[in-house]
Amino acid sequence: MPQDTASANLRQQFRPLAQGAQNLGIAYIGVVNGLFAALGQAGAATADAIAAATGMDSAYVRRWCDAAYAFGYLEADGDSFRLGETGAAMRPDAPSTLMPMAVQAVLNLHMAERAAGLMRSGERPGEQVLAERETILPWFGPMLEANYSAFFENTICPNVPVFREVDARGGLVVDLGCGNGWYLRALARRCGQVRGLGLDGFAENVAQATRLAEQAGLAGRLRFAAGDAHGFTLDEPADIIAMNRALHHMWEVGGDAFIRRLAGQLRPGGAAVIWEPDFPTDRTVLRQQARRSLAFQNLTEHVQGNHLLRAGEIAAAFAAAGLTPEVFHFADGQEAIIVARRPA
Repeated sequence: MPQDTASANLRQQFRPLAQGAQNLGIAYIGVVNGLFAALGQAGAATADAIAAATGMDSAYVRRWCDAAYAFGYLEADGDSFRLGETGAAMRPDAPSTLMPMAVQAVLNLHMAERAAGLMRSGERPGEQVLAERETILPWFGPMLEANYSAFFENTICPNVPVFREVDARGGLVVDLGCGNGWYLRALARRCGQVRGLGLDGFAENVAQATRLAEQAGLAGRLRFAAGDAHGFTLDEPADIIAMNRALHHMWEVGGDAFIRRLAGQLRPGGAAVIWEPDFPTDRTVLRQQARRSLAFQNLTEHVQGNHLLRAGEIAAAFAAAGLTPEVFHFADGQEAIIVARRPA
């Protein structure tokens, strides 16, 4: 094939990818500014009416409406707009909402830009990069909740026995790095007797978690507080200390010491319950479409001072600390739950 023809074919292949980024960018703007939600409530409205309902600048909203129409999120009748099928699916409260895809796409681009700028110096600025864009952090928890809450509540929780055991005795579950509290709310819905404490380093997350627990009628069983996972001390030994896709944030700086500290905060017979994506040992597996995002995430974790882990190395570290680990795999082996029990 002539080189010019091959180049043209490559450009043709990549053009939809470039438009896909624009597509999700338009969706993100509509999600974080409540535009999809407002239009869903109104049924149909002009751009000026949408701007008034959301407190946004009308000129920006008019141009967003044209762009959202161009990408099929909105339908139009003269100057009046209504949600199309994909626009309705972008509402955060929609069943099986597509909101996480828009939020993840913009977060990915932010992290890619940071990685590009840091490669020469080798600097790894840490988790604060998540808070560098004011619109991203408030949506980080809702993104995780929409992606993982139902999976945890309906698949993981009923198939990992330690949750039933702790529920039977009304035990305390501590969630380190709790975000907006989605994990404890899902657990509380499934297990009617457990009590929960969520700790997080971002005040925005703690406030959001507290508000959502109150709205769900769970404030009597769940509480949330600011806390440093490296230095936390509990008033009451925990039956479970959970970390959901967060242990890798502790691993490179004093990981072994952190695990010993975590074990010391468990009551006898208590367990650390760790949920992590299981990073493959075979690089060729990363070519699989379902696992490509792990390779990208591992790059962005490096920006934050972390790297993704393998279930076997997590289990070995807990065993070295005197706990007895058991590994459960879900989602065709992509997701690992490591239950590491302290001797009774």
